[in-house]
Amino acid sequence: MKKIQLYLLVAFSICFVTESFSQRGQYDIVNGIGLFGGITKVNLTTDNFITKEGDGFIGGLSATVDIPFKWYNMSYGLHFSESTVSVLGRPLEFSPNNEYVDYKLFAAQLALMMHVKLVGSYITLDVGPMLQYNSRLEFEDATQEGYFINNYDNLLAEDISNISQFNIDGAVGITAGFKFVKLRAHYIYGATNILKKLESEDIDTSGGDSRFKGNMSMLLFGAMLSF
Repeated sequence: MKKIQLYLLVAFSICFVTESFSQRGQYDIVNGIGLFGGITKVNLTTDNFITKEGDGFIGGLSATVDIPFKWYNMSYGLHFSESTVSVLGRPLEFSPNNEYVDYKLFAAQLALMMHVKLVGSYITLDVGPMLQYNSRLEFEDATQEGYFINNYDNLLAEDISNISQFNIDGAVGITAGFKFVKLRAHYIYGATNILKKLESEDIDTSGGDSRFKGNMSMLLFGAMLSF
C-alpha cells in the first residue's frame, strides 16, 4: 500500500507541481497548487453489522484551475487518509459481553471537483466524483482477530477484512477563505458496495444475511494552503 501511495504521489507531483498562466480568449486561466490537511469522521453504513463512527485524518494535494469570469472553478486532487472503522463483536461465540472490533482503513482518493462560486472565489459550493483505492481492514488490536461478529453465529472478525478495494465516491461541501488560506468541510459518500467482495469469500454466514451491502461515508474538516 505504501509503495502504491508513493507512486501515485510522484506521478501527481510531476503533473501538477508547477504554476502556470495561460490566455484563452479574454480570460486569464490561473493554475494553482494547494496543500490540504484535516480530520475526519468515518462510518460504515450497513444492515449486516452494528457499527460505530470512527476518527481519522486526511491530507493531500490539489491543482485548481481558476477562471475569474466564470461561475465555477475546477480542481484535481489526490488525498490520503487513515481512519478507524468499528464493528460490534464478542470475544467468545456465546459470550454475553459485546465489544467493538476496531479496524484501520487506509485510502487514496483521486478527485475531480467543481467549485460553484457563491461569493466569488471566497466561498464555493464543491461537488464532484472520486475514485478510491483503499486497503483491507487491518486490526488495531491483533488479539481481536478471533472475535465473533454480532448478527452472525460463527462469522469471525478476520473473515470480514477482505473488503472491495476499488470504489467510487461522491463529494459535496463548502470551501471558504482567501486566496492563500481556505477552510473546507466536505461530506463524502461511497457510491459502490464496499462489502461486495465478501460474498465471494469462503466464510460462515449462518445466523445472518449471506448478501453483504455497505457504503462508507466520511465527514472531513480541514484547511488548505494555496500557492
